[in-house]
Amino acid sequence: MSHQKFTLILQSREYVTPRVMKFTFVRDDGLSFDYLAGQFLTLHIPWEDRVLRRSYSIATIPDGRGPREIEIAVTEVPNGRATGILLDLQPGERLHATGPFGRFVLRDDPPSRYVLLATGTGVSPYRAMLPALGDRIAQQGFQASLLLGVRGPDELLFAGDFELLARELENFRFEPSFSRHRPNGNDIGRYGYVQQQLAEINLDPERDIVYLCGNPIMIDESVALLKERGFTNPRIRREKYVSSN
Repeated sequence: MSHQKFTLILQSREYVTPRVMKFTFVRDDGLSFDYLAGQFLTLHIPWEDRVLRRSYSIATIPDGRGPREIEIAVTEVPNGRATGILLDLQPGERLHATGPFGRFVLRDDPPSRYVLLATGTGVSPYRAMLPALGDRIAQQGFQASLLLGVRGPDELLFAGDFELLARELENFRFEPSFSRHRPNGNDIGRYGYVQQQLAEINLDPERDIVYLCGNPIMIDESVALLKERGFTNPRIRREKYVSSN
């Protein structure tokens, strides 16, 4: 899939957690934006006498009619240059962009259990993968567990989409972890970091395929654990989110 240069028009924006805003764009030429679920695009954001380039995973759930809307999730960074401009962007305004990029996608795997880890907005590519994951889980031998690490329940980005699939398919599990909140009673989730939750799973390096997206510390610690458990590189797929303003 070749990279494209295009202009986006902001359709809408909304806070979906206290610190994350979801942006919905369309191309100004009216064309669809062809991408593979799990890929990202790069926004070209004017700032003073230069252009800031920031990459964001595509969070759009494909609907089978051709992806015209492009959704991304952006975490607010205090005093951030790029995020400050984005958070002030109003519907109808335009930005240049390029993409799609990245190889953090589902592949033609044999029956497997997918273990999907994310922190914060690192869950965005998994949202785009939901239809494909559902199709695979409906086949014999496929399972998936999504482990999302955030500070507390109010930061569970796109949780409704994952909870819906978990209700529809018994072989899909959604398991949040909270670093600053201790669940009580019947609350969903557990206390701790998501990589600690990974350590408690009975992992199988012959059958499991692990996807890691988000905080570099989480990814590095998870990779070290997986290597200790006998995982080889082809069964570890990662996308680091490097913090920038």
